[in-house]
Amino acid sequence: MVSADHPVFDPALVGRAHRAVDPLHSQLYFAPEQDEHLSAIGLKPGRMSYFAGRAAPMGAVGAGVVTATFYNFAPSLVAHMIPRAWTIASPERVVAARWDAARASLTRLLGAEAAGSPEVAELGGLLREACDGLSAEGRPLYAGHADLPWPEEPLLVLWHGASLLREHRGDGHVAVLVHAGLSGLEALITHCATGRGFTEPAAKATRGWSDEQWAAGCAALADRGLLDDAGLTEEGAELRARIEVQTDALAADPWLSLGAEKTARVVELGKGLSRTITANGAFGQGIFGR
Repeated sequence: MVSADHPVFDPALVGRAHRAVDPLHSQLYFAPEQDEHLSAIGLKPGRMSYFAGRAAPMGAVGAGVVTATFYNFAPSLVAHMIPRAWTIASPERVVAARWDAARASLTRLLGAEAAGSPEVAELGGLLREACDGLSAEGRPLYAGHADLPWPEEPLLVLWHGASLLREHRGDGHVAVLVHAGLSGLEALITHCATGRGFTEPAAKATRGWSDEQWAAGCAALADRGLLDDAGLTEEGAELRARIEVQTDALAADPWLSLGAEKTARVVELGKGLSRTITANGAFGQGIFGR
């Protein structure tokens, strides 16, 4: 929670910092290295590797925990992969393989020289400083990742810091969605409708929702006046805007602790590195909207 002890801080900087840094974490979900390294320990490529990789820091949790914390996946899809994954590889082995995958994917996308650059080390140090003192209360996915020891390699310090900040923000985002009365499916539909999330085909394919389930979710949102045939209604757009503002507020503490000057430096460094990995094909085509 944002503390009154912090000085006045530009709230827009919170969102800018998130957008600058998050691609450095999330690139792994689209990288072939994730499947390569997790398949090497026996997991199936694709969804099993994704679910197990991201959930492993919480331990050998069941499908219900993964569905609740990841929020916008079809429960049947999660249950098909979890807890079966833990009978193939322990969470500890999955975590270790994921470190290797992150190192490999970032090295490829940044280039070996940039991956070992002073800028990577500087950004990693800033992210670690931003994470110092964060509370895990009410943030289960963040808490699991925060229990992991910090790596020593600068490139992995950067990736772990970006991961912690993503999961800390994500746990707060889920709380805001619950408060707004949006189910995981409804949250996904409305985010797609903003044009800034997944495209509808990508959302259905990656999150496991059928056409019938998607249509039912759209109907429920229409009944609430949040969606129509043209997309989000005015009320729906206002709700999504409030959700982002509230999410930024719940994600502000690391940046308030770091301070405006250092946070601006995070944005500068993060943008540069994120542009590089994006230009090198980190996210492919046809996955996201504008």
